[in-house]
Amino acid sequence: MRLFNEHGYNACSVLDIAQAAGVPKGSFYNHFKSKEELAAEILTEYGRGTTDRSILTNSEVPALLRLKKHFAALNDYFSECNAGCLVGKFMAEVSEDTPLIRERLLAVLALWGRELSSAIADGQRDGTIRKDLKPDRLAAFLIDAYEGAILRARVEKDSRALKDFVKIIFTSIVA
Repeated sequence: MRLFNEHGYNACSVLDIAQAAGVPKGSFYNHFKSKEELAAEILTEYGRGTTDRSILTNSEVPALLRLKKHFAALNDYFSECNAGCLVGKFMAEVSEDTPLIRERLLAVLALWGRELSSAIADGQRDGTIRKDLKPDRLAAFLIDAYEGAILRARVEKDSRALKDFVKIIFTSIVA
């Protein structure tokens, strides 16, 4: 995961991965059929969370607070992580030659979308989040916009874009 996050998919070879793991290159193929298969497994694990995502579905916490806590945790993580988001990196590199990676990316985005959408829908029901936006579309927008903020923060080597995301989003979606 570290190599893919630091260098991206295309810049990592099976030899690089084997050397980082301290095993002969041939041993790699005892566990994975291809680099793409390993990358897909890593994406699945990464998609489960670099931060605690359970806050999004905790109905005991008010919905708007869940969203704020979630993005605050992400901002804490990505403010310190200069490598950026593995999902964002892989989205930039996916091609017709990597269908398994595309499939896993779609699964991760769907998972993240469901978690965000759940909190958004709860907030719409309790009147704290505006109701003129469909929860699933707003969730997708939040993911897309946040991935862009991560990329910009990485390029600028400054967390300003992450902070701006939170400020603008939470003044825009509140009912």
